[in-house]
Amino acid sequence: MSGLYAEFLYKGLPSDAGPFFHSIFMDWLPNSNFQLDNRPHFEVMGEKYKNDDPESEELVYIPIVSR
Repeated sequence: MSGLYAEFLYKGLPSDAGPFFHSIFMDWLPNSNFQLDNRPHFEVMGEKYKNDDPESEELVYIPIVSR
């Protein structure tokens, strides 16, 4: 998974993540100097991840390349 990734912190329930991802792909990405790359997307559930807890946190990594 070598390459550049944008890192985002998501806090909340997994079932409420739709608007979070929508803002990344419909707001942040089009207004950045990057475009989506064809590599895996992934999430890291670290110490602050708590399944089905609104205080849960995870890091989301989106593959990007410069335009």
